[in-house]
Amino acid sequence: MIRCFAILLLALGLVACTGPAREQHEGYRVDHRHVAMSHSSRVRHLVIHYTDADETKSLVALTGPSVSSHYLIPPPRDGKPPPVYQLVEETRRAWHAGASGWAGRENLNDTSIGIEIVNAGPTLTFASLEAALAADAPITWASFPDAQITALIALARDIIARHAISPTAVVSHAEIAPTRKIDPGPAFPWQRLHAAGIGPWPDPARVARHRRHFAKAPPSLEHLQQGLAAWGFALAATGRPDATTRGALRAFQMRYRPDDYRGLPDIGTAARLWALLEEYRPEAYARLLESADSLAPAP
Repeated sequence: MIRCFAILLLALGLVACTGPAREQHEGYRVDHRHVAMSHSSRVRHLVIHYTDADETKSLVALTGPSVSSHYLIPPPRDGKPPPVYQLVEETRRAWHAGASGWAGRENLNDTSIGIEIVNAGPTLTFASLEAALAADAPITWASFPDAQITALIALARDIIARHAISPTAVVSHAEIAPTRKIDPGPAFPWQRLHAAGIGPWPDPARVARHRRHFAKAPPSLEHLQQGLAAWGFALAATGRPDATTRGALRAFQMRYRPDDYRGLPDIGTAARLWALLEEYRPEAYARLLESADSLAPAP
């Protein structure tokens, strides 16, 4: 008798987990018994932000009528790990990316999950970061507490696994909107995330090889723009140092060379970009090399 009761409970549990085979609505009935094998997640990108505000203001803004994100991670409290607030279900479209583009896709709200991190951002004596950089003014960036990043890594790993997000689709808000946004800024520990299996990072040996080559034959601005576009930036190769190019260079440098993010072209930036393309986007890298023999270093 006890065994039969246990089997019954198990069967009821399975029904509760899988849901009803038929779902009745007014005017129609949905049958769930036949499930297709050929499908995938609609999510293609994971976008990292900072809030530029404290926890209270961040929650008010992100639960209001104008902007939202799927998750919000505040700083730790009293030595305890921070909570992770889920503000929007992953199946729903949050309003966090705005006008954006990456690797040929636009309007990344449609295809992304957004994580906001409570962080104050930069302390500026000028009206904008660009003005501060032009004046060579000191800029102080708020740090990210270790426990906050630990929580982010655990969350990001789960999201990436759920949606099969590729390393090159883990992006900053600055990368997908380089003329509008600078978050999460140069203090964000991208290399630590890469070490935890999240996002790309340039291989030092490849960087050194490309740097030696570019010291003798640096790429033109047009070829550097082509490289940035091949990496994912929504950027035209015009050969002109326009605002979009400066923004893309600054976003790239904040992530991969955070000690100098003035948005100026240099061989250090080019070497990191070429190293990333070679490892993570080999087909785009090959097409880039076809456009100019001088871009290819010796093996």
